[in-house]
Amino acid sequence: MQADTLFPLATREATELGEPPEVLVELANCAGLLAGVDEAGRGPIAGPVVAAAVILPPGASLPGVDDSKRLSPATREELFCTIHEAAIAVGVGVVEPSVIDRVNILRATHMAMRSAIAQLAHPPALAVIDGLPVPDLPCRHIALAKADQRSLSVAAASIIAKVTRDRIMVELDRQHPGYGFARHKGYLTPQHLECLMQLGPCPIHRRSFAPVREALALQTPLPHLG
Repeated sequence: MQADTLFPLATREATELGEPPEVLVELANCAGLLAGVDEAGRGPIAGPVVAAAVILPPGASLPGVDDSKRLSPATREELFCTIHEAAIAVGVGVVEPSVIDRVNILRATHMAMRSAIAQLAHPPALAVIDGLPVPDLPCRHIALAKADQRSLSVAAASIIAKVTRDRIMVELDRQHPGYGFARHKGYLTPQHLECLMQLGPCPIHRRSFAPVREALALQTPLPHLG
């Protein structure tokens, strides 16, 4: 994937995906630094949600960088180092499960994205975000459908966010053994569900998510009668 345009689709393709032509103009006319922003960990029932923001040099070329979901864990780890070496700036935001339970996963994801941009050593003039607009970002931004497959900086951010979160989950597996967090990274697999029902939720489980609520209900003792 090349960063020569930062928006590698043709105008016709962008229009088919619902992007108005002015989006192309705004990206092309961006005079300052451009950050790609993406997240990892919205779907799991345990662990934090993590967002990353990446600013790459104009014209950067990072062979192999793609949407993190298309890459193997080993390839992501290798590219994680490559991106850090090539980037002008990298920022990461982490929002813990307790906050997710308090504000909901969507708002927690937005918090992580705002934090990631705030952590950048150089403030961007414009951010490109995968998906829908995010309120109260510290810079102007454009939300694009499938941006992690269309923008090198967003693809790079998806890799940084995914690898960072995976490493966090491996460490949390050491702190909370028995659930298999190092394997499934907090996602709801049959094995994870079985452990959750047998052991009950641990401190990093998201209690606002239905499977965890159900496990909590099973752990609640019945009132003593008599």
